[in-house]
Amino acid sequence: MSVNNQLETTMFALFQTIDLVLNIYTWILIASAVFSWLYAFNVINSSNQFVNSVGMFLYNVTEPVLKPIRRRLPNLGGIDISPIILLVIIFFLRTFLWTTVYPLVA
Repeated sequence: MSVNNQLETTMFALFQTIDLVLNIYTWILIASAVFSWLYAFNVINSSNQFVNSVGMFLYNVTEPVLKPIRRRLPNLGGIDISPIILLVIIFFLRTFLWTTVYPLVA
């Protein structure tokens, strides 16, 4: 196996891993938004220990990324569009990686 072929295989694996992480984070972000709606409308039992642990996990994973976005957005009166903004950014990153960066390495 040539060095160039090894580099191509390694870069492909790296890009697939980055894409997978971004995809998983997308689903965690969606789950966090749905969970917050269910919690806000009292659809789920907020006194349940499992529900609280799931909620804390989702909050702790998404809040560090959403907080800077929220700071830059104007006040929309209780409507939080920061998850949508983050989903668009993730979509852009994934598309950029596979259409622009990866073909240069391959």
